[in-house]
Amino acid sequence: MTSEAIAAPPQDREEQRHPFVSLLIHAALIAAAILMLYPLLWMLSASLRPESEIFGSTSLWPSSISFDSFIDGWYALSLPFGRFFTNSFVIAILSVIGNVLSCSLAAFAFARLEFWGKRFWFALMLGTLMLPYHVVLIPQYVLFLKLDWVNTFLPLVVPKFLAHDAFFIFLMVQFFRGIPRELDEAAMMDGCSPWRIYWKIMLPLSLPVLTTAAIFSFIWTWDDFFGPLIYLNDIRNYTVQLGLRSFVDSTGDSDWGGLFAMSLLSLVPVFVFFLAFQRLLIEGIATTGMKR
Repeated sequence: MTSEAIAAPPQDREEQRHPFVSLLIHAALIAAAILMLYPLLWMLSASLRPESEIFGSTSLWPSSISFDSFIDGWYALSLPFGRFFTNSFVIAILSVIGNVLSCSLAAFAFARLEFWGKRFWFALMLGTLMLPYHVVLIPQYVLFLKLDWVNTFLPLVVPKFLAHDAFFIFLMVQFFRGIPRELDEAAMMDGCSPWRIYWKIMLPLSLPVLTTAAIFSFIWTWDDFFGPLIYLNDIRNYTVQLGLRSFVDSTGDSDWGGLFAMSLLSLVPVFVFFLAFQRLLIEGIATTGMKR
């Protein structure tokens, strides 16, 4: 290799790459993308074909296109499937609001305020990240049962307003530490209280990390199956995930066409939510933990 090739910048080396190598790289990436998207494409194909053909072929092209699975699946259960969408939206939106507000307050306290045992409480909070959810499941269920909250949305929503998710606290603490403290000092000289510093300075400057927390909170809450399965017993309170489970009957009489059709519809809110805020999500991940 000549000294000119060694000293060439990365852009020049990429231009010197043989076209056949670039073609192979792009072909491999396209093949990997198709491989990962195949289950989703097959589900789309299965929702558009007659139920008798769903498990009869692995082809992505149905012999005939029919939207009956969407219509029948929407009204297949004792309640319209829109009821489950409404319940999931209520729980997800309240969870997003609770996580963003409570976790940002806790993160502001750890990142900006001084109080007794700050390092100890922060380490204890981080320790909860390694605690499996199943360890505290029974004590939490007993607590919510005594409060008469079982079969309501409260066990799924109220903990979010109490800084329940340590991951988001840690994420916001790392972001808040990258904001110059001189802003706090200048605001204090102007007579601002810690609450005004949090509300007027920290939150407007932390939009990327708040959006990141909101997106992950929405996706995790929307896709949660175990929590609603434990606390919700009435079909009128079912979320989308519990509604999808209702299509599969243990006796063998299952509506697979309706299941795939409603599963496809359940992906739309997550996809739209992510697509609308993906720029802020990438910005939040890229800037979290940066040092000034």
